[in-house]
Amino acid sequence: MTDAATDPPPGRVVLDDDDISRALTRISHEILERNRGAEDLLLLGLHTRGVPLAHRIAEKIAEVEGHPVATGSLDVTMYRDDLRSHPTRSPHKTDLPAGGIDAKTLVLVDDVLFSGRTIRAALDALSDLGRPAVVRLAVLVDRGHRELPIRADHVGKNLPTARAERVNLRLVETDGKDEVTIQ
Repeated sequence: MTDAATDPPPGRVVLDDDDISRALTRISHEILERNRGAEDLLLLGLHTRGVPLAHRIAEKIAEVEGHPVATGSLDVTMYRDDLRSHPTRSPHKTDLPAGGIDAKTLVLVDDVLFSGRTIRAALDALSDLGRPAVVRLAVLVDRGHRELPIRADHVGKNLPTARAERVNLRLVETDGKDEVTIQ
């Protein structure tokens, strides 16, 4: 669950813009090492804040590899198991690069990993779109409290939280500022 509002209440800053940049650099290098380069690599950001994170990671990988990395976005709204209790969610557009996802090393990129339900929905959505060679998960923040057996392959920051606490992620692209706060 991502608790990221446009204007979240003040909280304790746990990651500032420099911390976020360093975490994304580390994730980018981990992805390259695990994949042994960028060949057949596809980064799919989950709406909303996973999309700009995927683009930032792709830029960092391109700097190292010397060529662009395929990116796209994935909307999981219609695959969520809480759609009945939150019917006002508005779908976003799924945007896949030419060639789709078949036989690719696909890295799902999300902002905050909480219960694991969003990732389960993403895996369901992927099964309708094709068959990647492998699916991995990169998240900026892993706050624990999993309800499903899902774990991230690449984590920017493990942030132990109480279930009642809120983690707010803001990004320049969506909120005008890079920071992660907890309250």
